[in-house]
Amino acid sequence: MSARRERSWVELDAVAPLAGRVTDNHTHLPVAGLGDTGPGSDAPLDAAALVTRAASVGVARLITSACELPTWSGTLDMARSLRPVRAALGVHPNEAVLHAGILETGPDGLEHVPGPHHEIPLDEAMGLLETAIRSHRELVVAVGETGMDLFRTGSRGAVAQREAFRAHIALAKELDLPLQIHDRDAHTQCVEILLADGAPARTVFHCFSGGSALAAACAEHGWYASVAGPLTYPSNRGLREALALLPDELLLVETDAPYLPPVPWRGRPNASYLIPATVRFLAAQRGLDEEQACQRLEATTTQVYGTW
Repeated sequence: MSARRERSWVELDAVAPLAGRVTDNHTHLPVAGLGDTGPGSDAPLDAAALVTRAASVGVARLITSACELPTWSGTLDMARSLRPVRAALGVHPNEAVLHAGILETGPDGLEHVPGPHHEIPLDEAMGLLETAIRSHRELVVAVGETGMDLFRTGSRGAVAQREAFRAHIALAKELDLPLQIHDRDAHTQCVEILLADGAPARTVFHCFSGGSALAAACAEHGWYASVAGPLTYPSNRGLREALALLPDELLLVETDAPYLPPVPWRGRPNASYLIPATVRFLAAQRGLDEEQACQRLEATTTQVYGTW
């Protein structure tokens, strides 16, 4: 019988603070009342505790992504009460499929079960999104995450994802906000849509997972690649080679917590206070010292999202 996998939060004293400050530009902080405290965490930590832990290691700001309708209100409350936190609001591409009333099994082989909020049609959900962002411009610093996920859906769902993606692009341009893109097994499709519709001035591929072709497209068009824990995984040589094609000024850093923790904590719940491992790995890859890497990442983050 195999040993039980360690699922507790990483001890704070196991993480050395950074030599400078950085921003986690894409995380998913737990929303009060929804019962989501991370994958398999043994002892829940609320958003305030996670923000405090982040600050103690040099993560001074966090952008938390709320990409399901039930999370928007609580996320806005969080951004209002926790000074380091701002929000990105969107309809996740896999959520868009369910709002479109499409039930099909994708390559992942999973059956996706709709919830009560999916009874709201996709076009109406997008209208609610626009209203939520316009009403809380002081708290919302990005539109998304949106994009395409061809691992989770089939051909009918892909049509709904494309429709939602284009609506998010238009909204980000209209409101002059950055766009955060979820791109899973859909690099070519995402680039085609951005070029056809015209990308927002600040376009971010969150948790960048593309190869050299996507990196080249980002370099050509000035799109940003947000680097997460998978950069540190030994098997991801292709990802490291692709990111090497991008200039320092197009790189951001994130956790996508509570998922994808960096080495050496793979398999544990992720959180913003673990980002130093990714920053240090990235700095080594780029030939920067730690303080230089922090300064460059923070300058780019401010260029994309502003200050708060």
